[in-house]
Amino acid sequence: MLKDITRQWEKGFTLIEVMIVIAIIGILAAIAIPQFSAYRSRSFNATAQADLRNAATAQEAYYTDNGRYTGDTSLLVGNYISDGVDLQISSASENGYTLVAFHAQGNKTYTLIGPGGVIMGD
Repeated sequence: MLKDITRQWEKGFTLIEVMIVIAIIGILAAIAIPQFSAYRSRSFNATAQADLRNAATAQEAYYTDNGRYTGDTSLLVGNYISDGVDLQISSASENGYTLVAFHAQGNKTYTLIGPGGVIMGD
């Protein structure tokens, strides 16, 4: 009888219960980690697009002051390049320009042909 009384007060989890909980956590992690990586990539891609738009605005400001577009990013006024973003002017003339940007941790390269162009990703 003493043995039955002590078993009622014993608390804890069985090995099976612990293994089931670990399996559930593993399944949830297998689903969540790829989704988190996709969200991060989209975030980095959005940063590259924003920098591309800001650089296009800086190109238009340069054109207003000089009557032509520049092929040198150092001549553009403003702090428009974020950390990790590589932005280049692939061509520039009196009539237009082509900007290319990508983020080091993103998964797309974006191109904007201006003036007034739309951003195209590959």
